[in-house]
Parts: sequence; C-alpha cells; structure tokens
Amino acid sequence: MDIDPALADTAAFCEAYDVALEDSANCIIVASRDDPPTFAACLVLATTRLDVNKRVRKLLGVRKLSFASAEQTRELTGMEIGGVTPFGLPDDLPLLIDERVRSRDRVVVGGGSRALKVVVPPEALGALPNASFVTDLALEG
Repeated sequence: MDIDPALADTAAFCEAYDVALEDSANCIIVASRDDPPTFAACLVLATTRLDVNKRVRKLLGVRKLSFASAEQTRELTGMEIGGVTPFGLPDDLPLLIDERVRSRDRVVVGGGSRALKVVVPPEALGALPNASFVTDLALEG
C-alpha cells in the first residue's frame, strides 16, 4: 500500500491508516560492535520492544549489540530506517522473527521505502531466506 512518507513511523502510520498497532511489525537491523560487525534483521510487533541487550545479543553470540546506524542500514539493505522490509534482504543476513508475529492473521511491514507498506500473512515471513521464529525476541510494551 502506498502511504505518505511523513507517516511512515509506526504510531503515525497506524493512526492515519486505521491499522491496529498489534497488526503492525517493525523490521530492525542490529549490529555488533565487532570489527567487522555482525548484522541481523529482527521483526517484532509494534506493541513490543526488541530485546537487543539480552536475547538478540545471546542469539548472535556477540558481546555488544545495538541498533544499526542509518548509514549501516542503508549500506546493508539499500533501505532507509522506517521503510526496511524483510523482503529482499541480503541472503546471508539472519532474519529473526518474534514468535508473537505468528499469532496475527496478517501483519503490516515496511515495503522497502518510507512510502510503502506491505500486508502479509506471518507464514510468508517465515518462508523467507534465513528466517526463523524466535521465542521472546521482544519484550512486552
């Protein structure tokens, strides 16, 4: 679905387009502080917060982990923060999907730009390359 890029941020998008927060998911790129860094894409419902410092860090086996910078995200994916989609990511990039996503009939995710969103069933996300559903990837609220 085409959207106003000024409304790409999740809360603004959901309010403007009458989409429930629990039906919206964010694709977040994380980066270790290693040289070279380890990257992963994480998909979580908008009603949750990615557990970067504990769960994701342990899954990736790194000591320090944070959200990738806008520059790192652009270089790795070709996409801007706020428009990152789980579709078309580099084949070697792990895609970690919070198990709660599977509970939804459909989720709205970024479409590759801040002007596009995609509505998709969770099963389609799990079929993507390097995708895996992970328990407790995110924290409530």
